[in-house]
Amino acid sequence: MTELPLGKRPPASRVQARHPALRHIAFAGFVAAGVLLYWGPLVKLSRLSMHNELYSHFLLIPFVSLFFLYVQHTRCFEVIQPARRWGLPVILTGIAVMVAGYQFRSHLSPNDFLSLCLTGMVCWINGGFLWFYGQKAYREALFPLLFLVFTIPIPDIVLEPVVRLLQVGSAHAVNGAFTMIGIPYFRDDMVFQLSGITIEVAKECSGIRSSLILVITSTIAGYMFLESAWRRIVLILAIIPLTIFKNALRITTLSLLASYVDPHWITGSWLHRSGGIVFFLIALAVLAPLLWYLKRSEIRTHEATNI
Repeated sequence: MTELPLGKRPPASRVQARHPALRHIAFAGFVAAGVLLYWGPLVKLSRLSMHNELYSHFLLIPFVSLFFLYVQHTRCFEVIQPARRWGLPVILTGIAVMVAGYQFRSHLSPNDFLSLCLTGMVCWINGGFLWFYGQKAYREALFPLLFLVFTIPIPDIVLEPVVRLLQVGSAHAVNGAFTMIGIPYFRDDMVFQLSGITIEVAKECSGIRSSLILVITSTIAGYMFLESAWRRIVLILAIIPLTIFKNALRITTLSLLASYVDPHWITGSWLHRSGGIVFFLIALAVLAPLLWYLKRSEIRTHEATNI
């Protein structure tokens, strides 16, 4: 066989990129091995996703990651240079985190145990991608790989303050709404007394689940439509006041209907049981103009730069 002169020989990374099928199969096998390794926590999380609304979105996250990876697969796998010295420490970190979860399981809440184990799983996949495809491919696939973070349950040390923030913020917003409308009421911390009814802004009213969905939605929207990091961050941070607004709107609406129309509105109506989707759509309708404004400001910035 005639060899190409040294100066004409194509880079090894390009040669590997022409036949990536075997490497894809190897990586798929690596991920399958990870599924077996983290099988117990994954089964527990799957069961929770069927019965607990806080976990209901987790099973969709891997499919969203796969979709974005497929959409940009040409760019991701253009150059393949395995980076074992970078991938191995991340893989080992994933195993160590899972071992720590089992080691301290008796001292952890079920949520925190799952949080540690799923953090290990995400490290396993990210480290494996680095091992098989290299740094350049990893940089191109960074969003779908890091998007897997949304499969990790929020640790209690973070979840509880966020729920409290949303709960207190919603109560203050409801207080302001009642005052603005001119409704007579009496407030005792999280409890409001109106004509004929008493309501409490409980933890369940914090809207933490819809907040997570809004954060995921804004993350995807920011990635798809915005280029600058700070605009993407602004879009995500806007979810906090938006959730408080949505919660206040829902509580105020139900309270007015229960107080002045029929108490059934707040005890057993469809709007109370399943009306969250209505106010979630309202939140999306408010988020859309913000996304449009950020996109327009980005376009204007590019135009001013190119003048």
